[in-house]
Amino acid sequence: MTVIDLGELRDDPAPAPSTRRPRPAARPYRTLAVLAVALLTLAGGVPAAGRPAAAVPARPGAAAFLVGDRLYLVEPPDLDRNEGRQLVAYRIPADGPPALLWRSSLPVGIGDNVGLLNRAGSVLLTGPVGGADDAYGTFTVDARTGRLGWQQPGVAVEAGDAVLIQTQGAEGQGTIRRVDVPSGRALWSLRTPPGGVDLRYGPAGADRVVLAPASGEVEVRDAVSGARLVTRDIRPGELPSWQRTAVIDDLLLVIRDNGATVTGYGLDRLDRRWTTRLSLVGDLSPCGALLCAYQQVGGMWVLDPATGAIRWHDEHWQAVLRETAGRFLVIAADPAGASRYAVVEAATGHLLADLGSWELANWADPDVPLIGTRWGRDGRLVVAELDPVAARARVIGALPGLLGDCRVGAGVLVCRRADGGFGLWRLP
Repeated sequence: MTVIDLGELRDDPAPAPSTRRPRPAARPYRTLAVLAVALLTLAGGVPAAGRPAAAVPARPGAAAFLVGDRLYLVEPPDLDRNEGRQLVAYRIPADGPPALLWRSSLPVGIGDNVGLLNRAGSVLLTGPVGGADDAYGTFTVDARTGRLGWQQPGVAVEAGDAVLIQTQGAEGQGTIRRVDVPSGRALWSLRTPPGGVDLRYGPAGADRVVLAPASGEVEVRDAVSGARLVTRDIRPGELPSWQRTAVIDDLLLVIRDNGATVTGYGLDRLDRRWTTRLSLVGDLSPCGALLCAYQQVGGMWVLDPATGAIRWHDEHWQAVLRETAGRFLVIAADPAGASRYAVVEAATGHLLADLGSWELANWADPDVPLIGTRWGRDGRLVVAELDPVAARARVIGALPGLLGDCRVGAGVLVCRRADGGFGLWRLP
């Protein structure tokens, strides 16, 4: 594998923190998945010499995943060689280039947009399998040998030492089951209503399954045993009606009235705690000790999860990416349609810094720094840490010969190279 250098930084510094409120911008739908990586650091803002990196070969269009000390590449079919999709595994040593471990052919029919988990000595891949538009499948590969294991319909998510696999039929009804990863054996299974399944996530993955159909008859089940913990009609005497649900911490949150109201129920007893009237609510998310509600056309509210009271509202922000030390890193769209980032006080929404426009790189670990990239005048990829605590974007390097599409893990940074494959840089 080729060894390359990062080179020196020769680009303008990141914009200084600003107390000026950003101008209103075009407001596309809220960005759902945002990504982050950790990179090189510079002492006193002076660019350091680049650390060596390895060029990892890959077919055009391959997707990269970093899990522990492994780099996995999901490669698309090679029609010239009459080869289907492949999963390629590399071990990332403490020093030296990545070592190829194995290459495995993936099942016929698996499509693009594959997701990857690593559980109980197996690599689990989930992706579309053709046929119906919503048909997905999950299969396993032995992490040590690359040998294919079991294959089942549905989408897998982490749930302690097992996984939950959910399927959905043409009419919206489906199933959810807990599956033992080594054997593929279903530990329990139950039918799910159309559009009414939510999961509550803890440190080890999903720990509650909530069935909340339009009828109002809600069930909360333990994700390990499948046992029913509580059941209740949260709208007694009412006809079935449209609703959207989310489970955040100890709350079941129900959006009704075409997005005009949000009602919070205690997850343990399904007791109604509060109702707040908003406007065109499309999504909800945890925001540290607070709760964020996002408008379908842009803008957000910050709520007190205990009472539903509105702490503050801002029409510019589309999502909170991270809460740190009482500060939010928020995202909006600038007039050109690029993603623009800022730091605000979590308690008040007061603007602390406008960090400018960046593209966030992929993250897997929620504790890693958020890293933004943008192109410098010399064609290199300028990299900066978006730091909510310091309320600034700190330029920390510039990478040559890249197309972007970066991600981080196991002390390394991986980005797609312009000449094919990926570049892997070791982090200090």
